[in-house]
Amino acid sequence: MQLINKWVFIGLPLLILGCSFLFSLAIFWIVREAGAEGAVYGGGAQAPMWYFLALGIQALTLTFPFSQAMSVSRRSFYLGTVLLFSACALALSIFYYLMGLVEKATGGWWLDSRFFALEWIADNNAAVQVGFYFVLMVLLFMIGFLIATIYMRWKTTGMVVFFIGLGVALLGVAALMTFSDFWDNFWSWALTWTAAGVTLWGGVVAVLMAGGSYLTLRKATVA
Repeated sequence: MQLINKWVFIGLPLLILGCSFLFSLAIFWIVREAGAEGAVYGGGAQAPMWYFLALGIQALTLTFPFSQAMSVSRRSFYLGTVLLFSACALALSIFYYLMGLVEKATGGWWLDSRFFALEWIADNNAAVQVGFYFVLMVLLFMIGFLIATIYMRWKTTGMVVFFIGLGVALLGVAALMTFSDFWDNFWSWALTWTAAGVTLWGGVVAVLMAGGSYLTLRKATVA
């Protein structure tokens, strides 16, 4: 059911990535022509990843009602959707890694630029690089998917309560860290993060969100 419209899962991420890459190359060239020295960095490679957050919402809201009309169990719908997305995320993660190798081999597309092979990630082995991209995409997808399941389960009331609660929690944490002068310690600790560490803990959070979204989806209705 999810692949009825392959453009959503495959075409759009590649289109977003391709456009971001071409625009970034144009910017890199302009910067070089302006006489800039040293490596030039761009964050455009993350563009399709943020699309996956919206895809997580869309994958549930557009297809779940149809699945229920077809008498597909919630468990089958959930597992099929998550496995399909995981496969797409893994394929795109491998593509990122391979393009990073090409970027290094060409000296940053002959412009000493960094689009795919950002040092913080590219300095690690292949498994960590692919795992980092994979976990990040799955995590963003599960955030969107969890938000969609909350809506399916509790409708508008649930969304209002969720976002108000989230806002209050974030404000409380910010206030606590400000009043305790903990921000310096926090940023010093954050600067010690490695790609492998982010991959590990990001994976833990993604698994927790996956479990939460499944438990919520079991009671969701389409009425």
